[in-house]
Amino acid sequence: MRGATGAGHDDGAVLVLVPVLAVAAYLVGTFPSARLVAASAGVDITAAGSGNPGASNVTRVLGWQRGLAVFALDATKGALAAAAGRVLVGPGVAYLLVALAIVGHMFPVTRRFRGGKGVATAAGAMLVLHPLVAVVLAAVWFAVSRLTRKASVASLAATAALPVGAWLDGSTALEVAAVVAIGVLVVARHLPNLRRLAAGTEPSLRGR
Repeated sequence: MRGATGAGHDDGAVLVLVPVLAVAAYLVGTFPSARLVAASAGVDITAAGSGNPGASNVTRVLGWQRGLAVFALDATKGALAAAAGRVLVGPGVAYLLVALAIVGHMFPVTRRFRGGKGVATAAGAMLVLHPLVAVVLAAVWFAVSRLTRKASVASLAATAALPVGAWLDGSTALEVAAVVAIGVLVVARHLPNLRRLAAGTEPSLRGR
């Protein structure tokens, strides 16, 4: 993988630093953005709408302003993980930290492993690792969500296109594989959405 470790880091320092960053990335991922934003409006987001503590459900229940706030906070988690890995160790480790931040968001130990879908966290990470691709995929998400009124469909479309975008952006085969693995995490968390889509019961994205 291109630039697995940053220049100037000796192996001993990396062996100590990477586990510390890994734990930190997971813990940052557990930050309960949706719960806190919804709670500020007096709502338990896990008991409202779809029950998912994420930006899309907050948008449906409380409007786009609070949904956007949740998205920004969740995206920041991924961006911090990606930036820490890239700056402190190297781009190879950045993908590992991003994956751990997403896992922390999806399966937070502080909330009985019941978290969100990871889309915003992945988006924030890609904004650091592949900024042009992230902007293009944001446009894809917006277009698909406008056409279908389904946040899940838009998220899955953008996730499916992400490895192609990373490859076109000059990523190595291993980096593309890492992006695919991150995408698999996101898709796996959308399996209930896929079942609801098949049954015609998936809620529409209607922010106030």
